[in-house]
Amino acid sequence: MADARPLLLVRRLPGYRDYLPTLEAMRGFTDQRRPDTSDELWLLEHPPVFTLGQAGREEHLLNPGQIPVVKVDRGGQVTYHGPGQLVVYVLLDLRRAGLGVKRLVGLLEQAVIDLLATLDVTAERRADAPGVYVAGAKIASLGLRIRNGCSYHGLALNVSLDLDPFGRINPCGYPGLAVTRFSDLIPGVSMPEIEAGLVSLLAASLGMTASLLRT
Repeated sequence: MADARPLLLVRRLPGYRDYLPTLEAMRGFTDQRRPDTSDELWLLEHPPVFTLGQAGREEHLLNPGQIPVVKVDRGGQVTYHGPGQLVVYVLLDLRRAGLGVKRLVGLLEQAVIDLLATLDVTAERRADAPGVYVAGAKIASLGLRIRNGCSYHGLALNVSLDLDPFGRINPCGYPGLAVTRFSDLIPGVSMPEIEAGLVSLLAASLGMTASLLRT
């Protein structure tokens, strides 16, 4: 019997994708959606960049140095993206899926928590600060934008990236917030392993069938 669940198309964008062109592509995709447009996940890595959310306060940029700062239209404060971080952009029609923003945030956080559990790492969410934490240190950041009932932006998982740039900011607006990464918790973990596990868990939590697109 054919799988009747809706498709979740998964694009793995190769190389390091500059932030601004990727943001414009997400906006364009969202603005051009039709009622029958399939939902998508975009998996990628960015070159070093700080992003400041739409209500972000520049006082949380302590010493950005040569790393560019981009003001963006997602929720949240300031965070860092760079090589070795898995960024998952979540392009969903929330009205069609019957999801509210709070429910989607919960599903995204839970998928990361469940992924870490499969690797024997206990993680948790915090009511006062969206994201996923291991022993108080943040391992995944989350920020969304909803336009015309559809989401873009999404998740950033620290897999093996250099954590030093987080010391140049107040991560997510919290002075002194500790940050961690998968490679410190699970030696030898690979980006493809994290990608495959997260996609499977996200698709299942959304009641969808993941289908990888060759890019």
